[in-house]
Amino acid sequence: MKNALTIDVEDYFHVTAFEGVISRKDWESYPPRVADNTRRVLDLLDELSLKATFFVLGWVAERSPELVRSIAARGHEVACHGYGHERIYTMTPEDFRRDVSQAKKILEDISGCPVNGYRAPSYSITQDSMWALDVLVEEGFSYDSSIFPIHHDNYGIPGAERFPHLIERQSGSILEFPLTTLKMNIFGKDMVIPIAGGGYLRLLPVSIIRNGLRRINGRDKQPAVLYFHPWEIDPDQPRIKASFRSTFRHYLNLDTTEDKLRYLLPSLPFGTMREALDEWDAAEASKPTVVQTVGAA
Repeated sequence: MKNALTIDVEDYFHVTAFEGVISRKDWESYPPRVADNTRRVLDLLDELSLKATFFVLGWVAERSPELVRSIAARGHEVACHGYGHERIYTMTPEDFRRDVSQAKKILEDISGCPVNGYRAPSYSITQDSMWALDVLVEEGFSYDSSIFPIHHDNYGIPGAERFPHLIERQSGSILEFPLTTLKMNIFGKDMVIPIAGGGYLRLLPVSIIRNGLRRINGRDKQPAVLYFHPWEIDPDQPRIKASFRSTFRHYLNLDTTEDKLRYLLPSLPFGTMREALDEWDAAEASKPTVVQTVGAA
């Protein structure tokens, strides 16, 4: 069973943790590091003979078109992370449509490939912004990976479906590949633990992530998704002055991320999100249909 390996291509100054201290109009004044860090990720994947899906911010693609071309030329999938890294629930539907339409066009023009997948900045498709799925369908996206079925102060839909599934909306249907969680019983209470990567990969022992993903593949017979950002393998990035919570979340264990990835990635089957969803779709189609006869004697 192939799992989806995904990289959210944004720079250290784009993150939600710093939006209270870094204005968008000042982004150009910060030294960019995303292109060099993403090339390091590309080299690591070449070394491990792995392909991945890169959810690229349109703002980055516009300023580093050669990076997008390199991602596509090395055989990876180019997908959309929006244009300006704005959380969806802070936008109007019209603003969101402009954002994703602009980013999709930029990425397709640069890469020469269709862009079918989307991931929201800060996983910001929540109960208050489910309307965004209608916009994605109308803009030509076939899958989304933005819903995190957990409690969090910035994102999450607690109780949401944990595995890939088709969502029917008024505008049509879209495949959803939620961020991966592990269901565990802790001290007699059922809990859902996020193990999809990013800050959780930096916080938790890597063996917990690996064993959790294996359990989902084996026990649940479902694919998982792993994500990280290029800035997470860059412990030398500039330090931004912000709140303790923001700096803790952003800078925690940056010096361990690459070693954890080198341990984790060879231990499980990974590929692009499109490959993982195609395998899942084929497996779902092969399942026998159960017909129930209501009222039979």
